[in-house]
Amino acid sequence: MQKGNIGVTTENIFPVIKKFLYSDHEIFLREMVSNAIDATQKMKTLAEKGEYKDELGDLTVRISLDADKGTITISDRGIGMTEEEIDKYINQIAFSGVTDFLEKYKDNANNIIGHFGLGFYSSFMVSKKVEIITKSYKEGSKAVKWSCDGSPAYEIDEAERDSRGSDIILYIDDDCKEFLDKSKIEGLLQKYCKFLPVPVAFGKKQEWSKDESKMVDTAEDNIINNVEPLWTKTPSTLKDEDYKSFYRTLYPMHDEPLFWIHLNVDYPFNLTGILYFPKIKSNIEIQRNKIQLYCNQVFVTDQVEGIVPEFLTLLHGVIDSPDIPLNVSRSYLQSDREVKKISTYITKKVADRLKAIFNEDRKAYEGKWDDLKLFINYGILTEQDFYDRAKDFSLFKDTEGKYFTFDEYRKLIEASQKDKDDQLVYLYATDKEEQYSYIKAAQDKGYSVLLFDGQLDVPCIQTLEQKFEKSRFTRVDADIVDRLIVKSDDKKSSLSDQERDNLSAVFQSQLPKMDKAEFLIEVDALGEEQRPVVITQNEWMRRMKEMSRYQSGMGFYGQMPDSFNLVLNSDHRLVKDVLSTLNSQLSTQLAPIESEIKGQEARLAALNQKTDKKKPEEITQEEKDDKANTQKAIDEQKDKKQQLINEYAQKNDIVHQLIDLALLQNGMLKGEALDKFLKRSVELIKG
Repeated sequence: MQKGNIGVTTENIFPVIKKFLYSDHEIFLREMVSNAIDATQKMKTLAEKGEYKDELGDLTVRISLDADKGTITISDRGIGMTEEEIDKYINQIAFSGVTDFLEKYKDNANNIIGHFGLGFYSSFMVSKKVEIITKSYKEGSKAVKWSCDGSPAYEIDEAERDSRGSDIILYIDDDCKEFLDKSKIEGLLQKYCKFLPVPVAFGKKQEWSKDESKMVDTAEDNIINNVEPLWTKTPSTLKDEDYKSFYRTLYPMHDEPLFWIHLNVDYPFNLTGILYFPKIKSNIEIQRNKIQLYCNQVFVTDQVEGIVPEFLTLLHGVIDSPDIPLNVSRSYLQSDREVKKISTYITKKVADRLKAIFNEDRKAYEGKWDDLKLFINYGILTEQDFYDRAKDFSLFKDTEGKYFTFDEYRKLIEASQKDKDDQLVYLYATDKEEQYSYIKAAQDKGYSVLLFDGQLDVPCIQTLEQKFEKSRFTRVDADIVDRLIVKSDDKKSSLSDQERDNLSAVFQSQLPKMDKAEFLIEVDALGEEQRPVVITQNEWMRRMKEMSRYQSGMGFYGQMPDSFNLVLNSDHRLVKDVLSTLNSQLSTQLAPIESEIKGQEARLAALNQKTDKKKPEEITQEEKDDKANTQKAIDEQKDKKQQLINEYAQKNDIVHQLIDLALLQNGMLKGEALDKFLKRSVELIKG
């Protein structure tokens, strides 16, 4: 028997492993099985080269669980180890010094194993004792047993083993008893070992026994992995159903994918895989982290942000590259040059595939666009150069359901939708039903309206405005139709300033008080055929509020109230009637008030003119009192006038009806206000 201490510069190695790998302690099984696979693959290579002449026999890696003994055993028929090799590969650990070690890797548990060759030692995260019983393939080799109880002390002794290979026996620690649960181990094997290149067996397949009224083991091994997953095969040998079937294996509860890309490159790096475009109309977040990263068919992670650009984290599928270390870390992914090359390659491959599909079958591509555009928009928003790749296969869809490339749509609207400043105006709607009347008004003017109903359609607008020359986007309800695309100076209203003010005051007094909503009144001559009252919302402010939901640092826009314009059409008969009735009913009462206001305002202007040239200290108290009293008289008369207008407006059903119609059109009339509107409508119809 040989005894000794493991070659480390500190006796604290095992507590360090326990502490700093604890958050990732389940990966011990991945490491153990991966080592067994490596040993088996090396055995196959020796046989292929003719350096091993005997039969390879059954190469299945077997995992067995003994809950009574508290052990997990990983067995292989790989190359095994001699006593000298155990001493070299197990007993000697290149270890720097505990202080540097802890400081360097304190935030990165996974990376410890990869940097220090500690794959085998991850077993001590869950074990109070580990044994290796191994026999080398080399002729004349004897079986040996290595054991260690979690301290640097180890023992090597002779052992009995009939065939080459290794058994790793883990005596599970008391604080890790969950790993003695069969379903727990089965779940970990499914997660990490599902596509390993050598058969991995965990127990036996089961079937129902009528005699025992329970599931019982059969003689057949329960192989948990597919040794030749689809991405390892040549694309030309595969059919569409093969890809769909593999997708169902990866994501059993998902709809069928739109299409897929089979990656297969061996220069300047090795990369294989299959990326699927899933159907996503909205809700980006729940779709992330569905790409599984493998290293030689060993599962590494599904956190692939560093390997694929952010917008492609929405894709599903598998990437396998031996150039990415098994124990990958976020900091590694951000800094490694090879990983950046892989990221660039995948972006190009995806763009090439999308362009090819568009060119080969545009109609089918258009049919998938509503699901596909989220990827494209996300790429345009987050990847600086992606727009240049995507502009040729990105589409606009109009409210009629027709599709256009960016260039096609520009040519369609450039004759009719340029304003007086030679800006090309792209009109859009976000909801065909809610904004129907605005869409119809624009179409009646000969304008085309785009439909931007996707999650990232509106956030993309600002980027598109930067890319398109002399262009701007305006939502179709951002203004009255004649002002969406102003082709000449505004038509002047025939109303006097006094009449405009009075009309505004009538409607302002009856507007409802709404939480987080403000209304401004405008009076404009829109033509006799246009609607009497229209509610619009400023394009810039609404866009800022919408973007605040997606971009950090813009939250204050989201807290601001919605600002709406209520535009009164002074050419419409009903608005004229409101003003005419106001004049006929109140002119006698309003005339002296308005005359008094004008007189007092003229007096105040004269007082201001007199004192404007004086320094503050030169203005007498008498002058100050005179100005204050004059202003007070003006305010009193204005309040008196407003009270009269309020009383008139309160009793005018047409005013209320026009306001409620405008609110109803915008989905802003609800509850008691809607009930009053319905009752008033019935009364007005009765006459």
